[in-house]
Amino acid sequence: MTQQIINDLTIQAATVNGSGSQTANLILTRAIFHMGIPVAPKNVFPSNIEGLPTWYQLRVTPEGHMARSDKVDILIAFNPATWHQDLKTVRPGGVVIHEDVFSTADVRADVTYYPVPFSKLAKSKIQSDTLRKQLANMLYVGVVAGVLGIPLEALEHGVKRQFLSKPKAVQVNLDAIKAGFDYWQDNFSKQDPYHLEPMTGAVEGKVLVEGNQAAALGALMGGVTVAAWYPITPSSSLCENLIAYAERFRTDPKTGEKLISVVQAEDELAAVGMAIGAGWAGARAMTSTSGPGISLMAEFAGLAYYAEVPVVIFDIQRIGPSTGLPTRTSQADIAFVFNLSHGDTKHIVLLPGTVEECYEFGRDAFDYADRFQTPVFVLSDLDLGMNLWMTPEFKYPDRPFDRGKVLSKEDLERLSGEWGRYRDVDGDGVTYRTLPGTDHPAAGYFTRGSGHDEFARYTESADAYARNMDRLAHKLELGRHALPAPVVDETTQSPIGLIAFGSSHAAVLEARDALAEAGKPVDYLRLRALPLSDEVVAFVSRHERVYVVEQNRDGQVYDLVRLALPPHLVERVRSIRHYNGQPIPAVAIIEPLLQTEAVPA
Repeated sequence: MTQQIINDLTIQAATVNGSGSQTANLILTRAIFHMGIPVAPKNVFPSNIEGLPTWYQLRVTPEGHMARSDKVDILIAFNPATWHQDLKTVRPGGVVIHEDVFSTADVRADVTYYPVPFSKLAKSKIQSDTLRKQLANMLYVGVVAGVLGIPLEALEHGVKRQFLSKPKAVQVNLDAIKAGFDYWQDNFSKQDPYHLEPMTGAVEGKVLVEGNQAAALGALMGGVTVAAWYPITPSSSLCENLIAYAERFRTDPKTGEKLISVVQAEDELAAVGMAIGAGWAGARAMTSTSGPGISLMAEFAGLAYYAEVPVVIFDIQRIGPSTGLPTRTSQADIAFVFNLSHGDTKHIVLLPGTVEECYEFGRDAFDYADRFQTPVFVLSDLDLGMNLWMTPEFKYPDRPFDRGKVLSKEDLERLSGEWGRYRDVDGDGVTYRTLPGTDHPAAGYFTRGSGHDEFARYTESADAYARNMDRLAHKLELGRHALPAPVVDETTQSPIGLIAFGSSHAAVLEARDALAEAGKPVDYLRLRALPLSDEVVAFVSRHERVYVVEQNRDGQVYDLVRLALPPHLVERVRSIRHYNGQPIPAVAIIEPLLQTEAVPA
């Protein structure tokens, strides 16, 4: 056996969708995390209910790398349909834990096999016929624990954490895990180099949270009172989590009255219409969807932009176009969303790059929507939204809501009722509004998606239309300076820079470490909002070459960056694109960058 490899490995479980394997994988994840070891799980699942192949990758690194790895160290092979395909993914010297009926004849000789009769073991050790299919997965948890040296105490923690709401299920699952662990001890001696050892100081103060879960909690903290939605992968869990949180934290303890209204609409078009109507009425309103839903929302987005109605829209991106691959990740909606609707429209778009920012931007989006009286889009993706990520504990809000320019009865009395809904009196492009029910005869106005003047009166005047459109552009131009600024790291003082956003952040961090070790350090600017900050132009001007990293085919942010640059800087910008639906690994940044840098200018 070669030298030990400690706390640096990638496990991949190849199973069948709907078999209960996700529960087993989460228990394994939480058990290793409980040992103080950083974990980065990625779930790749089909878009059907049951029966097709599914893969769960669990990466363990002492450095806490969170990006997907393109190599597998330990394969748990539970699916005969993908057995030979899965075997090819294991790195030389790796481990294969597999059902013993899978043939290893004429296959690889450079890996260690641990054949286990999982089916026979399940029949002999799991008495319940109804639970046997699900509990069979717990057997491989026990075997993996034996291979890697995971303490039973950590496994018990993982099981109890997974079944917080079903304590009666704890013991039967622990018994199945113990059966797998005992089989390992009784039948194998260790032939591979992989070990896990408890760590200190690596995960303290951190929790495991999905981005959609964090965004839902952020929306709750942001004061959402109306959510209208239609289920669509991968955004459904955002509103599902919001419903669960609202049951706990937005129900009057004395009367039982719900303090938030969540409506499942008949489709995405109805959902955004309801949310915009609620925003017009003064509620903090939202919807969540993915690319196909965004397509349906285009005309309503234009209405909210032009009539200046606040609303928050979460887009958890997936592969397109059309139905695409509903359960694969992407960053390909960004250009579409930024200009969503016909005519001249530009929207505020927030780009969280961490789970912590999913929470913070999910909260602050409502302030931006009210402050600027406009739709605000929060763009996450399947990888960030539906996978567990290590994150620091979230901070409780430390400031009141910003409801923007809302005139009260007292304000109207002071103004003697003289005001114009679309009149810019402060020079910042943001006008004053009233809310329905304001007790003053001058409070009312017509909300128009058609031509209107400063006093919300219908008009087809060319001058009035141009003034209004210029004001909307001015509002966004000034407003962009209030949005989350890019995060810039130029500690390497390199002539090379990277620009990225969203879930690509994890791969960029790892790529930077590897490039520095290879003698090619790079600086980094992470975008967090559109319209682009002035810092983007400044960053490009300070570097000889800048690579824009994104998970789409067409280089959408690459194009936006170049459009923002003066002509003499445009040629400095290059594009790195990853668009196969799998979360971007660090190698997808490292290899094209090194290849390009190796070519003489």
